[in-house]
Amino acid sequence: MKKIFYLAAILIMSFSACKKDKSIAPPSTVPTVTPPIPSSYVPDNSFKIVAYMPSYKDPATVDASKYKMITHLFYAFLEINAAGDGTLNPLPQPTRFETVKQRAKANGLKFGISLAGLSEYYVKMASSATARTKFVTQVVSFAKSNDLDGVDLDWEYPSTTVGSADNFTLLVQELASELHKANKFLSAAVTPAVYAGGVRDGVKAGAIAAVDFFNIMQYDGTNYDTSEPLNHASYKMSVASLDIWLGSKGLPKEKAVVGMPLYGKDATGKVSIAYRDIEASGANLNLNIATVNGVAYGFNGIPLIKQKTQLAKERANGIMFWEFAHDSNTNNSLIKAANDQLGRAY
Repeated sequence: MKKIFYLAAILIMSFSACKKDKSIAPPSTVPTVTPPIPSSYVPDNSFKIVAYMPSYKDPATVDASKYKMITHLFYAFLEINAAGDGTLNPLPQPTRFETVKQRAKANGLKFGISLAGLSEYYVKMASSATARTKFVTQVVSFAKSNDLDGVDLDWEYPSTTVGSADNFTLLVQELASELHKANKFLSAAVTPAVYAGGVRDGVKAGAIAAVDFFNIMQYDGTNYDTSEPLNHASYKMSVASLDIWLGSKGLPKEKAVVGMPLYGKDATGKVSIAYRDIEASGANLNLNIATVNGVAYGFNGIPLIKQKTQLAKERANGIMFWEFAHDSNTNNSLIKAANDQLGRAY
């Protein structure tokens, strides 16, 4: 009995001590809330079907069904200011921009802006750390405020000859870093690299590592292929371009996008005609040459587009078209032909 009484006393004393300890505890403070850590940027390595929509084209000229045939659409262009201080010119045709954006978003596309301007403006801007910072800040701000998925840089062209290749690398590294923080991608429209010289070497390893994917402009090469001198975008040119980009330049396959034209060019390489106008002339669309109003044009017919699409499927990770409004809205659409070659539903 005494033992039980003794144990009970100890328990009562312990309970009192606990109550005392609680009474003298310091006032509780508001717990610190740790903000969520942003997820790391993950590049999209899916096969891409890219198209550009110029500001000078009425969006109504592209049938709504065509949006289902692409995965990425760029509004072209937002241009760099001639001062080369990193500022941007006002967006041309903002109403068209909004229309194209809404249609792209409604169809589940990745929508972005393509940046352009004369090379000399970029050379000046990229050579200055201050101007680069201003440029990056303004571009990222534009992308965020307009709910873009990404940005395309169309600098034609950085070159080792004028010493802009290293500054191009710095520019895309800085731009990619800030865009990736906002979970947005960076692509670049680049030379086919089939002609020797400073332009071929203008995109270095550091730039290749920074940019998400490259839209390789494998066209405007009149007389490149001596067997098809009028064809400014021959199959031979596409193969040679990939050999250089994937081979000596070390571009990873998942970043390579094969560019194809939706237009033809005359023998001088200076006069162009839209594919839809070639179709309207009654020309044979299975060939790569058409005579319209007495002028011969080299272009990419339906079989060639399919052949290049298969090449891209095997050796690259996407296809690109310049430009969206040049294509036909009929069953002869070249973008449709590419989708058919891929076996893709649209």
